[in-house]
Amino acid sequence: MSENCNHDCGSCSENCASRDPKSFLEPLHPKARVGKVIGVVSGKGGVGKSMVTSLLALSMQKKGYRAAVLDADITGPSIPKAFGVHEKAMGNDEGIFPAKTKSGIQIMSINLLLPDETDPVIWRGPVISGTVKQFWSEVLWDNVDYMFVDMPPGTGDVPLTVFQSVPLSGIVVVTSPQELVGMIVEKAVKMASAMKVPVLGVVENMSYFICPDCNRCHSVFGESHVEEIAARLHIPTVAKLPIDPELARKCDLGEIESAVCPYLDALSAALE
Repeated sequence: MSENCNHDCGSCSENCASRDPKSFLEPLHPKARVGKVIGVVSGKGGVGKSMVTSLLALSMQKKGYRAAVLDADITGPSIPKAFGVHEKAMGNDEGIFPAKTKSGIQIMSINLLLPDETDPVIWRGPVISGTVKQFWSEVLWDNVDYMFVDMPPGTGDVPLTVFQSVPLSGIVVVTSPQELVGMIVEKAVKMASAMKVPVLGVVENMSYFICPDCNRCHSVFGESHVEEIAARLHIPTVAKLPIDPELARKCDLGEIESAVCPYLDALSAALE
């Protein structure tokens, strides 16, 4: 502890041994119940993190659990569109009710609160971080077994807010095959380690493409190194998603719940 400590950890950048990480946790709404919380992170944008988040929630819902998605990507929300949810979230004096997808997955996203879902969110970091906290503490989550938090890419304000404010059971890292991504994955893993949150698995999206004519597997974005990266970083579970035009089409049409995607079965089993 510094000699000049004012005991306000929220305003301090020091890593004091006396600081309790749990002191930053935001309380859940008194009438909400959430079991396991899994963060879905990526070191860079455009790797399909929101699609993986949606598919993991769908997988757990199909197993008979009650799944939910907290869309923490405030400036780039895409969860409602993937599920075809366009109505606005409702609330009362007690809090906000999450929207529900066709299969019953509970979701909360800034797009459910905007007058028009195409309106840009032009906010500074502290306001965005405050909104993410509200999605956790002011939403009436209904007996959720598995919540997946779709985070914005990188290691900035919002991922840090989620790591500190929400009791994460672990994270899943989404990546792509490019050689450069290994370094970016390592940044995300090191952030999780610094925040004492376990890495439960890594998903390599756009890993390969199977030609419909010759049925051969092509590594469009280069050869995969995800197993080597996972082994070096001690990540227990690896999943690979191919380039699947049909899956992308269903996501764009808001029909992701009708997608058949066995590629994440091992990961969802590990999450159980």
